[in-house]
Amino acid sequence: MLDSDILSFDPDVARALEFFHAQDNYEVSPLVEIDGPGGRTVQAKLETHRMGLGAFKALGAPYAVARIIAQGWLEKTGEAIGPDRMKDADIRAFASGHTFVCASAGNHGMGVAAGARNMGAKARIHLARTVPEGFAARLRTLGAEVVRSGDVYEDSIAAAIADSLSTGATHLADGTWEGYTEIPKWVMEGYCVIAEELRETYEAKGSWPTHVYLQAGVGGLAAAMAHMIRLNWAVQPRLIIVEPEAAACLQASHLAGKPVRGDGPESSMGRLDCKEPSIVAWDVLERCDVHYATLSEEEGEAAAQALAGQGIATTPSGAAGYGALCKTDDFSPSDKDIRPLVIISEGPA
Repeated sequence: MLDSDILSFDPDVARALEFFHAQDNYEVSPLVEIDGPGGRTVQAKLETHRMGLGAFKALGAPYAVARIIAQGWLEKTGEAIGPDRMKDADIRAFASGHTFVCASAGNHGMGVAAGARNMGAKARIHLARTVPEGFAARLRTLGAEVVRSGDVYEDSIAAAIADSLSTGATHLADGTWEGYTEIPKWVMEGYCVIAEELRETYEAKGSWPTHVYLQAGVGGLAAAMAHMIRLNWAVQPRLIIVEPEAAACLQASHLAGKPVRGDGPESSMGRLDCKEPSIVAWDVLERCDVHYATLSEEEGEAAAQALAGQGIATTPSGAAGYGALCKTDDFSPSDKDIRPLVIISEGPA
């Protein structure tokens, strides 16, 4: 039985918002209307240009990097620092002695690399052979060292763990497992900003979504969003967690009543192709009254192509929520009370 304290998730969203509001490249990502199945209007939160990285992950790892540096400085000097102080030369000199390592299927590594560069630290990213070389090139432009480690994502995770143990670098993962939960909770705390942006928008508009589709790999984004929606949205929607058929680890864990693997072949939804769930994300989702949907490879590709036809460039991973809506939408087009929301989680690879 997993300890409830280890699995707890109690984010300080005000702290995350304070951090991002102090960043020169932060702005609220757009909420737009797009065409859905059966002529339905669908609202889409576009993370495709988030903070220059083109994905929601820009809100996770960079925030966690800053928190880790701030905590290290507090332990060394006794001084608690805020976002503005983090730009000072002495803090950057302190950060230069830190190296962050992680495994990545693409975007999380971009977040770690960008966060490290922003603070003056170093980053080393482990990629499995399945990650496109284009991601490796983008990581290098952010100053990160790239190491090819293993055939699949789980191999690169093992390599990142071994790296941190042998070198003393800080392992900054976005998934959680027994013995490793606290730093990824900070990553998830950053993702909560998306839900807060949406809450503020909907409170001003007065028209809340009835259904929210959240794609999931290990589950960090989905769990952070679900937690915040259940915590403080004035109108509660139906929450649908979307995974590839080839990597439905969260659905499998829900059915098993405990974290289990979701094995399958390699998926073209590469950023969602995670066979092991985050145990914290799984526990959060179990408490948030969510439903599950899966997408085939063909359905993921079709969703990305359909969005491209509307001028939104994304990947099958970024389009997964839209794909699940298109697959499962059995609402009557005349039902004006149905207002779906999807997250376009990343731009093109």
